[in-house]
Amino acid sequence: MDVLSDAVTAMRTGKPHSGRVHRPAPFGLRNPPVAGAGFHIVLQGSCWLFPPEGAPDGAPDSPPDSARDSAPVALGVGDVVFLPHGAAHGLADSPSTPLVDAATSPAGSSPGDDTATVMLCGAYLLDRSRAHPLLDDLPEVIHLPARVGRHPGLRAAVDLLGGELEQPRPGGDAMLPALLDVLLLHILRAWFDEQSTHAATGWAAALRDPAVAAGLRAIHSAPGRQWTVAELAAQAGLSRAAFARRFATLVGQPPQTYLTWWRMTLAGRLLREGDATVATVARKVGYTSEFAFAHAFKREYGSAPGGFRRSARRA
Repeated sequence: MDVLSDAVTAMRTGKPHSGRVHRPAPFGLRNPPVAGAGFHIVLQGSCWLFPPEGAPDGAPDSPPDSARDSAPVALGVGDVVFLPHGAAHGLADSPSTPLVDAATSPAGSSPGDDTATVMLCGAYLLDRSRAHPLLDDLPEVIHLPARVGRHPGLRAAVDLLGGELEQPRPGGDAMLPALLDVLLLHILRAWFDEQSTHAATGWAAALRDPAVAAGLRAIHSAPGRQWTVAELAAQAGLSRAAFARRFATLVGQPPQTYLTWWRMTLAGRLLREGDATVATVARKVGYTSEFAFAHAFKREYGSAPGGFRRSARRA
């Protein structure tokens, strides 16, 4: 798999959910922080987003009461807002409309109200216990304004999801989670595309750097291979020293450190979700010795592989 797909798969847990929301003016909703990630897409009308304090610079989540601490952002038809870390935020028809807790807010209007603001809203359940740095490094709020000709794949995904929610048909229970997964990947693609022109370091830069991207693809395509830095450098077409330096600068850690981290992340998912023996999991992530794997796993997770599996399945 590619790095972006692997990062999402590693963190996803449970099924995502979404719905069409109709809100006549005036409305002001204070949304509390959630454990996963959320999104809003304006289909009709307009509204204002009140980001958490410090957004979009990546400050820690703010409590719901601080949802007005940052300057409001105007949203129009086609705008996409993604909250990768489930930060508290507000939505209102006007910057001056008071916010009330979303859980206690009256229900919105019925479909067919041409004056209402209509949004696609949804959430993804994510396992934060071992967040992939590609997703963990995202800002608190990602705003993708609607632009003619920009991100056609994202626009197509929005249209498909909106149509499926507007007119449920047979097969919808299987269709909706798949469309939500597609939407998430298109949002992330669009964000990294937007960053590619000015990001000097970080994952946006790493994914567009031919040498580092080649090394990452090699690791993710064959995590069980006994990679050396020299072999990864050969995949990238660089000397060992040049590759190691560039990888650490852009990714934030040396190649072997990232390789070990990814192996342990993959091992945790295999133990949690599958029935393979510990020895089989060890081989899949590059360990010829079950003892060495168990030692490395316990150092990373604080428990032996068998105990980790039992605890994960009781949760």
